[in-house]
Amino acid sequence: MTSSPSRLPSTPLGSGYRHELYPYRGEQEFLEGTVGFIREALDGGEAVVVAVPEDKVTLLRDEIPDNCTVRYVDTTKVAHFPGRLIGAWKEWIEEHAAQGRPVRGIGESPWKQARSRAELEELRYHEWLLNKAFADGPAWWLLCPYDADGQKAALQQMSRCHPHLRAGGRSEPSPGYDPQAPFDFTPLSHPCDPYDEFVYSSGDLPALREKISACAELLGLESRRLRELHMAATEVAANSIRHGGGIGVLRTWSEDHRLVCEFRDLGYIEDPLAGRLRPTPTQIGGRGLWLAHQLCDLVEIRSTPDEGTVIRLHTELPG
Repeated sequence: MTSSPSRLPSTPLGSGYRHELYPYRGEQEFLEGTVGFIREALDGGEAVVVAVPEDKVTLLRDEIPDNCTVRYVDTTKVAHFPGRLIGAWKEWIEEHAAQGRPVRGIGESPWKQARSRAELEELRYHEWLLNKAFADGPAWWLLCPYDADGQKAALQQMSRCHPHLRAGGRSEPSPGYDPQAPFDFTPLSHPCDPYDEFVYSSGDLPALREKISACAELLGLESRRLRELHMAATEVAANSIRHGGGIGVLRTWSEDHRLVCEFRDLGYIEDPLAGRLRPTPTQIGGRGLWLAHQLCDLVEIRSTPDEGTVIRLHTELPG
């Protein structure tokens, strides 16, 4: 039985990962909550990593400039790639933890700049996965500002991903958080018509790449980006053959100014963090999905024991 959210204990800083949602409305509320959070950290001798959209960085720097304990990180390279964000946070936190200081973070995803419904869903999934990614790691505190103006339904979804909620300068357990609830994915959209379909098995990887090339060339995707998509597709399809019953189905189509390659098989990916953390030098296997996240603009993964696995690779088209 799941315990009532109202009984969720408050986790003091220093005893584990603390994930806190800060709903705000307007620039002034954003500054009040985030600047107060940073000053609390500095008063306690803690370092702070701030990863927010560029306009918010400008606001915060006017209040609290960069120094040895407050670092504003450039999120340009990862802001629109949800699958890379957990790995980036691990690197940012480890850099400061190596200095022997307790660490706090402020992270606001680019919700309003999301380029598709799929990207929005993956950003929300990222917030939920953060709780799993850092559950057994070093103690640190992440504050997630969220512009709640006119976002009642979205705010309820966000509260399910955050064990704690900040309001009026105080932190309290989030009434909407359920640690046992699985992530409620929005169903994947139906492939856009027309789409091509190709059934592949052992020995069919060259033909699979040719199918992708034929679709990509019609859409103007070529050179380096096409080679990167080939690498990612080969890794995913090889996993289908190796772990998904020896056979898979490729579908390709264009949507939201992207080429989408979908792979279906009967395998099951048990680890929801698969592909989101950089493989270690001695790790055996597990590199294919990580490589796909690095090479593609968006990766969607849906996997259940009953229905198997669906992986979609999104590559932005030129122009």
